[in-house]
Amino acid sequence: MSDNRDIAQAVGEVITVTEDDLPLYCPGPDAPLWRMHPRVYIEIEKDGKALCPYCSTAYELKSTPKSHAR
Repeated sequence: MSDNRDIAQAVGEVITVTEDDLPLYCPGPDAPLWRMHPRVYIEIEKDGKALCPYCSTAYELKSTPKSHAR
């Protein structure tokens, strides 16, 4: 995930993730202490978008040409 993840969470932006970031979980490894909650794995593969049930961080799966070849 990008280094801008913490900033995005703080301002309510959508965090774009790739297949390399899967399995997706929240909070991420670089989340600040004040942002911590129990780790939850988030199913994003089905719809390409998901919200964390604890902190409402929005995630979006960026599709790659490789992912369309399946």
